[in-house]
Amino acid sequence: MGFYNEAKEKLDEGVKKSLDRYGNVMKQSVHDALLDFCRQDEEFAQAVAQGGSFEDCMKAVAKCVKGSAISDLEAWGAAVKFYFPGAAIKCELRINLCASVDDDADEEPKTGPIIDLSDFF
Repeated sequence: MGFYNEAKEKLDEGVKKSLDRYGNVMKQSVHDALLDFCRQDEEFAQAVAQGGSFEDCMKAVAKCVKGSAISDLEAWGAAVKFYFPGAAIKCELRINLCASVDDDADEEPKTGPIIDLSDFF
């Protein structure tokens, strides 16, 4: 998996470090999202592997905190931009109203409404 393993090692080491109060609260969620993005795209994995430290990434994310809060989507987006300026994330939520009776309840629903969370920003 090329750069994925390097990126994973870097992020895994970074998440172990103690950060400021915002960083400590957000670091696991940001770590997990970044790993998922690295799995999805080798070029992004390379940017993480060769880019700045996870600690500096979390400092950049903390700068986006408004008041005393930040949504997960905003935090993940700021982290992505730290490693790959100009990049953005897209999130979709799907609902399966019949999951309790479907045989394949763990699979993605075949039909149903899609909510693009970026519409709320």
